[in-house]
Amino acid sequence: MAAPAITFDNLRKQIRKGDLAPVYMLHGEEAYYTDVLVKEFERVLPEADREFNQYVVYAPETLPGEIMDLCTRLPMMADRQVVIVKEAQAARAEQVNKLAKYVANPSPSTLLVIVFRGQSAKGKELIAEVRKKGVIFESKKVKDWQLPNEIASYVKDKGLNIDQKSMSMLIDFIGNDLSHMFNEIDKLATILGRGATITPASVELNIGISKEYNNFELIDAVSVKDAAKVFRIADYFRANPKNNAPEVSVAMLYNYFSSLLIAYYSKDKSDAGLMQALECKYPRQIESYRRGMRNYNAYQVIEAIWALRQFDVMSKGKGSRQDRGMLFRDLMFHLLTAPGNLGV
Repeated sequence: MAAPAITFDNLRKQIRKGDLAPVYMLHGEEAYYTDVLVKEFERVLPEADREFNQYVVYAPETLPGEIMDLCTRLPMMADRQVVIVKEAQAARAEQVNKLAKYVANPSPSTLLVIVFRGQSAKGKELIAEVRKKGVIFESKKVKDWQLPNEIASYVKDKGLNIDQKSMSMLIDFIGNDLSHMFNEIDKLATILGRGATITPASVELNIGISKEYNNFELIDAVSVKDAAKVFRIADYFRANPKNNAPEVSVAMLYNYFSSLLIAYYSKDKSDAGLMQALECKYPRQIESYRRGMRNYNAYQVIEAIWALRQFDVMSKGKGSRQDRGMLFRDLMFHLLTAPGNLGV
């Protein structure tokens, strides 16, 4: 049976303890965790030893033979040397595969780290040898449902608190780009100081995300059929398309109405039952679906899902050459006035 995949937290702890394998391969779609681990490896040696015993090279411009030569050198007045090979994703598979020869018999005094940033590892022979002799860490993209926990954990580590609406604003605006997300939280931590709470006002002031004009507020307005607010937000989005792509709004509305349909047909409509059916993390999320169920019957929900799918088709130029902003406005009108006549 295959050994369980090593987690980011466990690997970082091992590096800090000095419990090291001779070879590491870092790869995967989420660049944030890879970047953090590379920084940890760059601190393995005492600062005084780094000048002569730490090498950072780039795979596309460094021949495999040169990398292997570095790895087989003896450390200079130290017990260990570190060789970090960055940008391996930009090299050809046959090029990185040549490192397999070294990995099959690695030097005990060399720590080799091969980094495929933002992409899956390549080179079957190299991967096979690293699996035998070292450690492979895959930095997977965080799922949307995992983001609140990731953000809450990072905010806590920074000595801050965050309310639900502020978290929704950040997720809405940034998505699951963790590097961008955590950079913005770092900025807030510097400005607000430890012990502070991240609020919608602080997000708006310091990051430039509108606390009124965002997809969180749009879904809230649609759920209660507040037409004035819905069209105010739609017009704002149309005037600021760079940070408010209609496709993102439609995807979030589609998820909302799809969840609303699940809620309608859920046998257990208690808060606990709906939280389980909809995989909600916070009780207050249920209230949004309660509002939706008060304002849309099941047939209207199904029609809303149909209208959202139609927008997706038409916005890609199939059957319409209309401005996407106007198409989005028409879609909002359809959602707010849907009679629930299926097939319309």
